Amino acid sequence: MKTKIIIDTDPGQDDAVAILLALASPQELDVLGIVAVAGNVGLAQNARNALKIVELAGRPEIPVYAGCERPIKRRLVTAEHVHGETGLNGPELPEPKLTLKPQHGVDYIIETLLKEPAGSVTLCTLGPLTNIAMAMIKTPGIIRRIRKIVMMGGAYFEVGNITPTAEFNIYVDPEAADVVMRSGVDIVMAPLDVTHQIQSTRERIAAIKANGNAASTAVTQMLEFSERFDLGKYGWPGAPLHDPCVIAYLLKPDLFEGRHVNVSIETGSELTIGMTVVDYWGVTGKVKNCTYLRSADAAGFYKLLTERLKRLP
Repeated sequence: MKTKIIIDTDPGQDDAVAILLALASPQELDVLGIVAVAGNVGLAQNARNALKIVELAGRPEIPVYAGCERPIKRRLVTAEHVHGETGLNGPELPEPKLTLKPQHGVDYIIETLLKEPAGSVTLCTLGPLTNIAMAMIKTPGIIRRIRKIVMMGGAYFEVGNITPTAEFNIYVDPEAADVVMRSGVDIVMAPLDVTHQIQSTRERIAAIKANGNAASTAVTQMLEFSERFDLGKYGWPGAPLHDPCVIAYLLKPDLFEGRHVNVSIETGSELTIGMTVVDYWGVTGKVKNCTYLRSADAAGFYKLLTERLKRLP
């Protein structure tokens, strides 16, 4: 049975790879729609990038919406220093012929969750959680209708990548993350602790390039651009590939291992704002609200990704 998903995203090269992986897997995933959020770059550019990726995948029937243009309480922090001015630097993708749907992305999320059978839709979040939190605040009745939220965000053992203590997606809108983590929804978190293991080495990028199709060529160019920052930062043989872990988890959960724990979001401290405080050892007695992924089979992940990308135009 197919899993119905909504992808909430701020593309981002790694977001783009995640979207392509989902759109290349129609036997398993029914992508109901894609909603853009402000994050890696501003909302308008993120939404344009989402349209470009849908066209690259040859899936023009997938609707794309624009959601919130800023965090709930804070000034928007972006990441052009990693992703380039467009958020999707690397390939020269044509301007999209597709256009955004006129409905606000938050309203689309609410409407879809109310329309589809309760417990049938999984939210895949690849960016800040602003849209999801605003949907929950606007219409609390949707919360019990969500099947699951699988998110890329957070860190504990790897600590932070935008500050010493915070991962970017959570840091951009910690209040939104706090709303989502307190919601009671079944949550799976793919943090830096996992994504730092999924390294796009030269050999893995070469295998994707060898597919020879347009989508794989574009992914190769994306990764070659975005990796330059992380290779210099970490000194590893490959750069982490974050967001596709969300889709890979839905396709092959046995690639990942984790633990059901409590995760809380720091929203008050100047030093640790946006930190995901993970009670990994169960010392607080707080209610466990999250399956926190800790390790992954990187070779199996890249085998899956490479095979699926080959299916695209």
